[in-house]
This record gives sequence, structure tokens and C-alpha cells, in this order.
Amino acid sequence: MDLLLDTHVLLWWDQGAGLLGPTTRANIANPLNRIFVSAASIWEIGIKARKGKLSIVGSPAAAIGRNGFLPLPISPQHAEAAASLDWQHADPFDRMLVAQALGDNMTLVHANGVISAYRGLSQLWAC
Repeated sequence: MDLLLDTHVLLWWDQGAGLLGPTTRANIANPLNRIFVSAASIWEIGIKARKGKLSIVGSPAAAIGRNGFLPLPISPQHAEAAASLDWQHADPFDRMLVAQALGDNMTLVHANGVISAYRGLSQLWAC
């Protein structure tokens, strides 16, 4: 299975916060699954850290390789799809992750009630 981690899921996994549920931990640890992290998540972490909303140690991008995850770049098709989603949610990072998961046939791993309301998206609740 191809899993796309939401930004907070990446942070929780990397920091060992223990906030992830057992099903999520098992799916991320399963060597048969491919785990992706969007460039949008790295961008979001950087913006939040710069604004003082998030404290990070080291490079967020390094967390991808350190955990054996795969980077997911933002393609022009992803950007176009995110802009055209029929969804009123304004958060650009959430929109991008939903568009990437839909376009690349991935399951989005998250703990965001707004995202959970999006129909037609393969989802795994993180907690």
C-alpha cells in the first residue's frame, strides 16, 4: 500500500511522540508499504517554524531519509488538481496533500477532521 503522511504524522513519527495509534504505527512500519512525504509538508514545517508556531531540531527534509520514507515532489499536475478541488477548505497544504493522494492513488494518513470529511479519498486515521 502507498501511504502519504500528513505533516503532523511525519512529525509525530519522527519525534516518537506516541500519538499515533497502533494500526497507523503498524502500517508505517510495514516493509511492504511505501511511505511518502510531500514536499508540501517540508514547506509547511519550515513556514510554521519560522513563524514560531513549531519548534524543530535539524532538517525536516532529513527526516524523510532518516525514516526510510520516499519524497513526493509537487508536480504541475498536483498543483492544478489542488487548485481545482471542489472543496471549500482553504488550507493550501491540506489541499495539496489531498490532491496528491487522489492523483497518485495513495492513502492519506492524518488526524484532521476537516480532511476526514473529504469524500472519495482513501484515508487512514492516525490516532
